[in-house]
Amino acid sequence: MVPVDNPMVYADNLSHQAESTWILLRSGGGVDNQTTMLVPPFPFTVGRRPGCSLQLNYKTISGNHAELNVSGNQLWLTDLNSTNGTYVNGRRISEPAPLREEDLLQFADIAFRVRCETQHSVSNTMQEDVCEQAFALVQFDRLMEKRLVTPFFQPIVEMKTGVFKGYEILARSRLFGVESCQAMFNAAARLNMEVELSRMLRWEGIREGLNLPERKTLFVNTHPLELRREGLVNSMSSARQLSRDIPIVLEVHEAAITDPNEMKELRAQLADLQIGLAYDDFGAGQTRLSELVEAPPDYLKFDISLIRGINSATPERQKMLASLVKLVLDLGINPLAEGVETAEEADVCLEMGFLSAQGYHFGRPAPVGQFK
Repeated sequence: MVPVDNPMVYADNLSHQAESTWILLRSGGGVDNQTTMLVPPFPFTVGRRPGCSLQLNYKTISGNHAELNVSGNQLWLTDLNSTNGTYVNGRRISEPAPLREEDLLQFADIAFRVRCETQHSVSNTMQEDVCEQAFALVQFDRLMEKRLVTPFFQPIVEMKTGVFKGYEILARSRLFGVESCQAMFNAAARLNMEVELSRMLRWEGIREGLNLPERKTLFVNTHPLELRREGLVNSMSSARQLSRDIPIVLEVHEAAITDPNEMKELRAQLADLQIGLAYDDFGAGQTRLSELVEAPPDYLKFDISLIRGINSATPERQKMLASLVKLVLDLGINPLAEGVETAEEADVCLEMGFLSAQGYHFGRPAPVGQFK
């Protein structure tokens, strides 16, 4: 992990020394191998020896392996007579080499991807933005490396009985700057690490969920990008091995549901793992009713925008929602009302036929210790 003790100094140096922020994104196969590095003020040394800007504790790495420098807006890489070489896009370098965004950089067999973010202004506002971004990225690096997340659990109840049937796992952190799930993913998006973050949060949430007093269903989230890349089913297989006797439901945001055939295949693969499927935030985006017919999930979570104030909504709106709930029930899908905050909303949802619900009326998100 790169030591950046003072992000304010780091941001100030960036604004005065260069107009570009350079980032090294670790290449690898899993969350533990995906470590993002900020390149702080230069020169920036890489090696196995303590005191290097980036210390890589691998036998293939020399004590002082390589060095990165900036000239103008150009990032340069120099090999320091390393034993196993330094490579750019697969070619070993013997002289200082210029680096461009998306270049593949290797210190021996340890690979990184080069990223660059260009600053077009050095105004006070921009300097403050760079500072905040730098700090968030440093915190995100710590978050991923140390897995410093605190999973929260929000109860999901059966409407007819009020009995807890499960919990949705939500992400929180005590690291300043990345406390909320949104802040975490904002930082991850800057480094194209949304998928890695999503998988780490899911794993840590399930692992913590093993400490809940009862073996209730755990509803876990995905990031939309996970459906476009390989590895989602494998990650869920690992989650199933971690929690063999706990029911799991995977939530997929409706914005990611674009191909019914793909969703059919995903549901079949999840079924083989004894994992359910839920479509999340129904009604907030573009999901077509035909997709519910062609690729029905186990649960359909109605977005809070449909539920909020439903007790005082117009008769037309209430009739529309009730007809959607009936359609979902006819398809054999469990309709779940999200964001139920009052007893009046809960009563109307029950009358409409919702089988499940979650929201502040039934319980706020909380760490596992509050459920013991």
